[in-house]
Amino acid sequence: MTQPTRTALVTGANRGIGFEIAKALANAGNIKVLIAARTEDTAEKAARTIGQGTVGVELDLLNKPEQRVQAISQVLGPIDILVNNAGILFNQDALNTERHELEMSLQVNTIGPFLLARILGKSMQQRGWGRIVNLTSGWGTFYEGLNGPAAYSISKAALNAMTVCMARALGDKVKVNAACPGWVRTDMGGDNAPLSAQQGADTPVWLAQLPDDGPTGGLFRRRQQLQW
Repeated sequence: MTQPTRTALVTGANRGIGFEIAKALANAGNIKVLIAARTEDTAEKAARTIGQGTVGVELDLLNKPEQRVQAISQVLGPIDILVNNAGILFNQDALNTERHELEMSLQVNTIGPFLLARILGKSMQQRGWGRIVNLTSGWGTFYEGLNGPAAYSISKAALNAMTVCMARALGDKVKVNAACPGWVRTDMGGDNAPLSAQQGADTPVWLAQLPDDGPTGGLFRRRQQLQW
């Protein structure tokens, strides 16, 4: 049976894990991928590198992302898969974190993804199919101790809570899950990380293509469910 063509939007897809997620989804054969980045030039450059009909779009989570994603949908059509990959990290503990660092972390890591999921999730729900994947971290889980830098851990913990709430609101036909890629060699993860960006992309790519009987409202690493 031929699979319908889906459209996926991947934020922060011009490099690192996001780039590898976008490339893997584009190579799936039945997914048109929109590569979102803060500037149109970087998004289009990544799209040209991947090919496969990918399209670069400008989407800055610090600058009215809800309005921008509505405009993207109006021009390029309905979005069936949302991968909230873009993130920011300030490497300070709670006592040394400045207010603007916490606010920026919440905007990029939590509020922006929430707004995109709310807007696109409603239309997915109306069409009866959708997949939302939120890139998170073990540093954002109470189970693993919230051991990362303060603003990052706080914002990722809030993203995890959003995942659960959004999954409950959207129902079983729209699968909403969080993916922890592990410690990955990226600009954020550093050169000493044991996993490649391609390895880190595996679980998000899997969640983005879950079958209709797949899980929702969960947290996964290496395709295994974790505790929050």
